[in-house]
This record gives sequence, structure tokens and C-alpha cells, in this order.
Amino acid sequence: MRKKLKISHLYLIVVFLILYTPIFYLIYYSFNSSGTMHHFEGFTLDWYKEVFADTRLLIIVLNTIVIALFSAAISTIIGVFGALAIYYAKRKQIKNALLTLNNVLIVSPDVIIGASFLILFTIVGIQLGFTSVLLSHIAFSVPIVVLMVLPKLQEMSPTLVDAARDLGANSWDVLTKVILPYITPGIFAGFFMALTYSLDDFAVTFFVTGNGFSTLSVEIYSRARQGISLSINALSTLLFLFTITLVIGYYFITQRSQRSSAVGGRK
Repeated sequence: MRKKLKISHLYLIVVFLILYTPIFYLIYYSFNSSGTMHHFEGFTLDWYKEVFADTRLLIIVLNTIVIALFSAAISTIIGVFGALAIYYAKRKQIKNALLTLNNVLIVSPDVIIGASFLILFTIVGIQLGFTSVLLSHIAFSVPIVVLMVLPKLQEMSPTLVDAARDLGANSWDVLTKVILPYITPGIFAGFFMALTYSLDDFAVTFFVTGNGFSTLSVEIYSRARQGISLSINALSTLLFLFTITLVIGYYFITQRSQRSSAVGGRK
């Protein structure tokens, strides 16, 4: 048993090293004064100053954050009602069909999704830019929210709803005072996952951005193609730290919700 545990621990260490070593390598050289990623000459914050002095880049950061917040909020609302529709579908065939269609959007390659949206927006006549990026991010975030919320609905005991109805609650009261409070951790999880996916997405965004509008992921790709610049390292580091902050924030919110639920259950 100990041998198996040691092998599993070693495997996890190797996996994390493979995943995080390039990121830490990038972060390390974002403080290099020489301007290259071959030899570290000295510590400097010049590359970060260059990032914050770039007005165009700051506008792109604002675009990225606005898109992420709007798409996460809207997709969370749609995803919650989508999860409710799947959970309360009366026929099992309909429920399985809806769940399958939802999962197909998650496993579909981003290139295919991006190309499909590009064709759709071209046919419909939607100009590529803020609107096209926002709609695309909402579309691929909704299935993620559904998968975050649905397990919480499945955990909920039907007796809670029955008890509320016996006490005279109508459908709206059941939804707002029983179901939504119970699935709040799943809603928060879906929101933060949608926010993270929107911030990090490149493939779909690359297809649906137009002239004069860009997001951080597309901008980093465009700058990387022009040549090595440590300002890219600094920008990537800031984006990585922002994502980590979101994950930590989600963790503490989840822990707080679980403690509140545990205290409420004891009472």
C-alpha cells in the first residue's frame, strides 16, 4: 500500500513539474534585465513598467475583463436555468438528450467551435468585435455552468421541495428560497469556471475578433509572433497571477459556504 502511495505521489510530482516548470521559467525571466531568456543578468521591473505604460495594452486588459465578467454572469444565469430544465425534465430520453447536447459542446475542439461561430456571424451579419466575442464566450461557458450546477441539484433531497410546498410556498418561493440557496456553491463554481475560461480562451476568440478589438490571449499570441520580448513574460505573469487569485478566491468562498451549510445542518 505504501509503495502504491509513493508511486502515485511521484507521478503527481512529475505531472506538476511538467505543467508548471515552463510557467515558472517564464515568470523567472520576466525579471531579467538583459532582455533575453538565455542568461539572467540581474533583477529588474522594467518589463512590468513597460506593460503598465502601454495604453493600448491597458485597453485590451479592460476589454478582456469586461468580456469575462459579462459572459460569466450571463452564462451563469442561462446555465442555472439550463441545469434546472435538464434536472426537471419528465422523460428520461429528453433529459439524456439535453445532457448529451450539453456535453458535446464541451468536448468539441475549440477550432471547430470558433470556425462555426465565424461562419454564423458572417451569415447573420454580426460585425466581428465586442458583440461576437461576448456571444461566443457565453455559448461555450453555458455548458460548463450546467455541469457545475447539475450535481448540486442531484444532491438535493426532493423532500426539501415537498416540505416547502406543504408549507404553502409557490413555485417562485421554492425556486428562490429553497433551490437556489441550496445550489449556491455550484452557481459560484460555475461563475468562476466561466470567468477563468473566458480570460484564458484563445482559439475561439481568435476566430471571432475583428479589427480594433482584441483580448489578452490574442494580443500575447500576436506579440509572440513578432519576436521575443520580456514584456510578454511580464504580461503573461500578471495574467497567471490574476487567474490564481480567482482560483484562491473561489476556494475560500466554497469553504465558507460549506462551513455555513455544516452549521445550518447542526442547528
